[in-house]
Amino acid sequence: MLPWSADLAGRIDEHTITSEVLCGNPLGDPTERPLLVYVPPGYDSDRERRYPTVYVLQGYTGHVAMWRNRSPFRQPFTETADAVFARGDAPPALVVYVDAWTSYGGSQFVDSPGTGRYHSYLCEEVVPWVDEHYRTRPAAANRAIMGKSSGGFGAMITPMLRPDLFGALATHSGDSLYEYSYIPEFAKAARHLRGYDGDIWRWWDDFRSRVPFTKSEDHDLVMLLGVSACFSASKDGSVDLPFDPATGQIRPGVWQRWLDWDPVRMAPRYAASLSAVRAIWIDAGTRDEWFLDLGAEAFYATLRDIGISDEVIHFELFDASHMGVDYRYPLSLAWLCQRIAD
Repeated sequence: MLPWSADLAGRIDEHTITSEVLCGNPLGDPTERPLLVYVPPGYDSDRERRYPTVYVLQGYTGHVAMWRNRSPFRQPFTETADAVFARGDAPPALVVYVDAWTSYGGSQFVDSPGTGRYHSYLCEEVVPWVDEHYRTRPAAANRAIMGKSSGGFGAMITPMLRPDLFGALATHSGDSLYEYSYIPEFAKAARHLRGYDGDIWRWWDDFRSRVPFTKSEDHDLVMLLGVSACFSASKDGSVDLPFDPATGQIRPGVWQRWLDWDPVRMAPRYAASLSAVRAIWIDAGTRDEWFLDLGAEAFYATLRDIGISDEVIHFELFDASHMGVDYRYPLSLAWLCQRIAD
C-alpha cells in the first residue's frame, strides 16, 4: 500500500458552489463551498448513459478535504470508493462529497437560526447543481445519502424530510438515542464549565484565542456549543444550552428540542417517508464511546415497528469503537449502488 496518493480508475472533479441560502448566515461562514464529485470509470466514453448518485456527509468537525486524508496502513475513502467501481463490485455511480462546515465545526445538516440553512443548501442547491452538471438519474429511487456519526445522522433524517430527493441511506454510527449519546456528555461539559464560571462563551473566547484542542475540555465543549446552535438556537440566533451549566440539571423545554431531532423519535412521525426508502444500511461498533450501537439497535427496531421490511434493511454491529470504522464505507457504498441502479 502506497503511503501517498494513488491513481484512480475514475476521477474526482473539484468544484466551488456559491450558495444563496447560506448568505447572511449568523456565523459569517463562507457562502462559497467546495464540492467533490467522483466520476466512475466509463463515464466519459459512453455519453448516453446516466448514473445514480450517492451523497456523502462528514462527521462533526470534519470537512470535505478530510476525505482524502491518509491514515497509517489505510487508504482514504476516495480511493477505496474508486476501488469498488474499478473491481466491478457495484454498478457505476457518481459519488458527491458535500461540505457543511461551520465555525463551530459542523451543521448537523439542518436548517438553524444559530448556524445557517445547511439542509436547504444540500437539498435545494447541491442536488440540483449536480443534476444540472452531470448525467445523473434524477429520481429519488436512484439517489442515496450516506455518512458517519453526525454525517450518519444527516443521512438518517434527510430521506425522512425529503423523500422526493433521496430513496436510500447508509448510516455508520449515526447520532441517535440521545439519552445515551448526549446526556453523559452534558455532565462532563458542566464540570468543564466550572472553570469558566458556567459561561460557555468565556470558553469560546479562550478557545479562539489559542491553538484549538490544547485543553482537555475543548472537544466536549465545541461539540456542545455546535450542536446547541444546530438544535436549540432561538430565532434571533442566540444559543440555549440543554442543561443548567451551574448544576447540570436538564432544561426540559430545551432538551425536548434536541429530542425532536433524534432519528429514533423522528422515525414514527415520518413513517410514510421511510416506507418509500428502498435501501437502509445501519451499522455501528459495539464499543462505541457514545453508545451509538444502542442507537443503531433502537433505530432498527423502530423501523421494524413502523413496518419497514427486513428486505430493505442491512443491520450489523461489529467489534469496534467510534473511530477507525472508515473501512466500512466501501461496503455500504457497494450495497447502496446495487440497490439504486435500477
